[in-house]
Amino acid sequence: RKLFFDTHALVCLLEENGFTTQQSEIIVSALVKIMNTNLDMIYKDMVTKVQQEIALQQIMSHIGGVKKDMIILEKSEFSALRSENEKIKLELLQIKKQVMDEITKVRADNKLNLNLEKSRVKELVSSGVTFVFNTFTYFDTHAQQDRALTQTDRKIDTEVAGLKTMLESHKLDNIKYLAGSVFTCLTVALGFYRLWM
Repeated sequence: RKLFFDTHALVCLLEENGFTTQQSEIIVSALVKIMNTNLDMIYKDMVTKVQQEIALQQIMSHIGGVKKDMIILEKSEFSALRSENEKIKLELLQIKKQVMDEITKVRADNKLNLNLEKSRVKELVSSGVTFVFNTFTYFDTHAQQDRALTQTDRKIDTEVAGLKTMLESHKLDNIKYLAGSVFTCLTVALGFYRLWM
């Protein structure tokens, strides 16, 4: 180990200031021991440039692995969202189809009832006895069916709006989760980086 001062010159300086040769040599050897001990303690906490480069490469490889994992996670999350959206779309299409079938059935029933009522009205006109009574009944049932159709349409619109709202909230939750994961990974990476620095 190199010393950064001249020990012989220090011994001579101490002798000039009143110390004996033996005292001067003991003081200088004590100083050398103290310096060596301090340097040993400093060297324990230090790393070589090669070790620092190895640690940096390890951290960079960990960061690369985290980036790859984040990309895979992001792709899997988006594919899961897409598949869930497709399922919801299919369910909506099925519900729409069922509702349209129900509306078609109701309309067919209404047409049939209308035709039946028309034939009844014709019979009543020919008989002339209960024409006014059946006419009021016909209009009352027709109004009830129209109200039922209107209520069904409103229920469908409400269900579709609820499903759209739920889909948007799921999208927002997944985006929040993804952002949280990204920031967590960045924090961990910065923590490792700071630890190794």
